[in-house]
Amino acid sequence: MDLAYPPEAEAFRLEVRRFLEENLPEGWGEPGRTMTAEERSSFETEWTKRLAEGGFLCASWPAEYGGRGLTLMESVVLHEEFARAGAPMRADFFGDTLVGPTLLRWGSDEQKRFFLPKILAGEISWCQGFSEPDAGSDLASLKTRAELDGDEWVVNGQKVWTSQAQDADYIFLLARTDPEAEKHAGISYLLVPMHQEGVEVRPISQIDGAAEFNEVFFTDARCPRDSVVGGVNNGWKVAMTTLGFERGTSATTGHRRFSNELEGIVDIARRNGKIADPLVRQRLASAWSRVKILEINALRTLTSELKGDGSAATLAATNKMYWSEYHRDVMELAMDILGMESQILTGGEADSGPPLARARQGRPGYPVSALQSDFFFSRSETIWGGTAEIQRNIVAERVLGLPKEPRAPS
Repeated sequence: MDLAYPPEAEAFRLEVRRFLEENLPEGWGEPGRTMTAEERSSFETEWTKRLAEGGFLCASWPAEYGGRGLTLMESVVLHEEFARAGAPMRADFFGDTLVGPTLLRWGSDEQKRFFLPKILAGEISWCQGFSEPDAGSDLASLKTRAELDGDEWVVNGQKVWTSQAQDADYIFLLARTDPEAEKHAGISYLLVPMHQEGVEVRPISQIDGAAEFNEVFFTDARCPRDSVVGGVNNGWKVAMTTLGFERGTSATTGHRRFSNELEGIVDIARRNGKIADPLVRQRLASAWSRVKILEINALRTLTSELKGDGSAATLAATNKMYWSEYHRDVMELAMDILGMESQILTGGEADSGPPLARARQGRPGYPVSALQSDFFFSRSETIWGGTAEIQRNIVAERVLGLPKEPRAPS
């Protein structure tokens, strides 16, 4: 088994690493380093400018659209090095990594000419409108509708768990355009302006007082007839392409985040003496083993992507189930190691990771540490993006060949 990356990818790795060393702020990623809201805003503006000057904005896009035409392995290396340094790829993940590549694959020439330059220049921001109150893991059950009225689509429905909706200029959403079609058919992928009458964004308050997600309500909201990407009633295929971009080049970066996080938890255990507890040591060893399994699964997924053997989607289901349950468990371990400190709001040694990872703050007078915030968030990770139960069904049916789960009669 050869786990080495090709020479050209490793040469590109050195270029990326050199850029990060020369352009990230001094002391970036050191434990305890924080940023105020003003400092964070200034950094994001300056960082986007430096990424553009270095040729790292949307670098995987074709050169004709402002990118560098990176190969898959070069794109993987790019994501790995940014993850290693804890550096943001770009403030607008949705535009750069999801909707932009989707437009390159499915968009019309007019859509590419209009949207891609604006995404590259950071002139428009995006959010994703897939999940609904009754259509999360079973996304094809979505009820949001779009009906054609002359030269416009009229959208009615609700989306939920929508990150960045409060700041987005556009939402790329799935809507049912043919209610008579079968479940996965009759769905279209639309680009809808957010700043219009008929679009209401309601923040979802979390237990720590933050509001990272939103509900979005559409009441006779409108978008042009040519806002459909990939053809009317072809939205399911287009959406799967979008999700594939999210999983593909980032396949080998997830375990790095968890590895860095676990190192921080071990450091806390050393400082407060919990490392001497044999049960804590056993749980830490188990967590380390699970991170290594994530690394192996990541390489397996990357191999599948390179071979194009069609197994990447099934591997993604396995990986989603595994990492989300791992992170839930290790966050519980982190709270046990912190002991009573996990119940009070001291910040301090519970903080780890790069400054932008610690940007979340709770309600006024109720700041939370990075680990406390991650603990709260981890409770949702076995749910969003497909529940662990749904992922088990996918693996059982598609990998093990087991019969489908019986469904209650409708």
